[in-house]
Amino acid sequence: MIHDISGADGARDIRGVLIQVEGARLLLPNATVSEVLSYAAPEPVEGVPDWILGRLRWRGWHLPLVAWARLAGSAPDERGDLGSKVAVLKALHGNPRLPYFALLTQGFPRLVTVSRGVLALDGDAETPQAALAPVKLNQDGALIPDLDAIAARIDSALAQAA
Repeated sequence: MIHDISGADGARDIRGVLIQVEGARLLLPNATVSEVLSYAAPEPVEGVPDWILGRLRWRGWHLPLVAWARLAGSAPDERGDLGSKVAVLKALHGNPRLPYFALLTQGFPRLVTVSRGVLALDGDAETPQAALAPVKLNQDGALIPDLDAIAARIDSALAQAA
């Protein structure tokens, strides 16, 4: 649950990353993004929901590639193409079998500084599935994704497909 998203003491800035996905921007802590890769067609995985586009090989791992807009229900046709990128994210839920997952993005993520006064909850926006909250960052809309919920849904989908 988010109570004070602007920081407990207001004295520290947080480095964040804005990731453009189809129809939305996601705001993540910089520490959750491990690497950004050029898009390559993933290996198909049988029996998973359509928001898992397949698996990518990365540093010895077979990472599930997630299409955010499909997961959130906002763009059922989201798919990667030549200009797409893939953000490798640390799964914060603590599953040693799946410590990372990949997220399809549109272009390179952008580093931002998040400080008191530039981030506020957006009470006028809806909160889609897999998001904690809609926010305004310097008056621009973004969503804070629920990385724990996404990782749990990935775990569940892969376990059911196995």
